[in-house]
Amino acid sequence: MAGYRKYILRKSLWYFLTFIIAIGLNFILPRLISGNPVDLIVQQFSQGMSDTNTMKRIYSIFIQQFGLDRPIVMQFLIYLKNLLRGDLGVSFLNYPRTVSSILASAIPWTIALQLPAIIIGWFLGNILGVLAAYKKRFFDILIFPTALFINSIPVFALSIILLYLLAIYLNWFPIGGGYSYQLTPSLDLDFVFSVIRHHTLPFISIVLFMVGGQAIGMRSMAIYELNADYVLYSKLMGIRESKIIKYVFRNAMLPQITGLALMIGMMMGGSLITEIVFNYPGIGTWLFRAIRQLDYPLISGCTLIITIGVLLANFVIEILYGFLDPRIRAVQMECD
Repeated sequence: MAGYRKYILRKSLWYFLTFIIAIGLNFILPRLISGNPVDLIVQQFSQGMSDTNTMKRIYSIFIQQFGLDRPIVMQFLIYLKNLLRGDLGVSFLNYPRTVSSILASAIPWTIALQLPAIIIGWFLGNILGVLAAYKKRFFDILIFPTALFINSIPVFALSIILLYLLAIYLNWFPIGGGYSYQLTPSLDLDFVFSVIRHHTLPFISIVLFMVGGQAIGMRSMAIYELNADYVLYSKLMGIRESKIIKYVFRNAMLPQITGLALMIGMMMGGSLITEIVFNYPGIGTWLFRAIRQLDYPLISGCTLIITIGVLLANFVIEILYGFLDPRIRAVQMECD
């Protein structure tokens, strides 16, 4: 299919161009934040120090170390050169630790929290939406208002409510963190159990938020499809209801599948607030700390990971949607 190959090539070029622009924005935007990161670092290093000359020397050393004494264009060229080698730079906040090592430690925590929460929330939400649309009566009366109520609560407010009720008031879960600070990361049962206990509450908050939105979306799409002309025509033709329902929910699922792919792509930054509320050691928490401390390399590294995830998710959707939606496939075949 030459038309489909051209379609893929065209989309690839557009996404590559978008990625190049995103790299430039990742470098420029953090540097537009008011303030000087070296001032914050010098304040930490010079606490209790009264020698002005020593403070100036410390300031000049860090300015040169981070390359902030060079023109912004030169800084950007150095950034691109290092990026091509996979070097994201050294974190200002955690000097001399590299951004790559920070992200390597944070990404597994974010994936372990958000990937299962997104998938489970997506499945539960769609099942509840289908029940509300198809069964109606009791299911619709119960599921729709509940999902609407949950979805209307901002994710940070939902996280804070769960934190107060289940962690502070009932004391069922730890207040925050990825594991007990009294433990050393290892594969023993105490550490694994501690990780699970710290993981559960932010996991529940993401699942609840996901279920609310997915149930509402699936219910609306299913009702729309159930009332479509082809459903009435199929019934008049005497087609079995089970077969009609199969196609109805297949069509209703297409936007939901798109939403799932986007949510997985945005996984690295999608629940940033949840990680911050629970002080969970993922990308969101590190990005928040980096912004507070004007840590340019760490901000750029976090946003670059988020950007790559979102672009890849959108690109995969563009390529695979033709195989899921016959209408798009037909348009592609016409271009062949």
